[in-house]
Amino acid sequence: MATRGDAAAVEAAVRAVLRDVLGLGARADALTATTPLFGSLPELDSMAVAGLLTELEDRLGIVIEDDEVDGELLESFGSLVRFAQAKALS
Repeated sequence: MATRGDAAAVEAAVRAVLRDVLGLGARADALTATTPLFGSLPELDSMAVAGLLTELEDRLGIVIEDDEVDGELLESFGSLVRFAQAKALS
């Protein structure tokens, strides 16, 4: 069973990927569960999505299938973290 520490580590990894891939810098530290992502962050356009997902796969050791990627996945920081936690901690 996953621990809170594991879940927090996945959240930190997602935050780091957003910081590194999108170049958010310190703005990544201010993301909350309700912070909107796709459509709200100019850095996160359709071209950046592939790089973001590939980096999440590499850092978390997960595989993200094409049919798992939809608008809800990138709706908010919280939705992306929940998805990554479900994949990484299952």
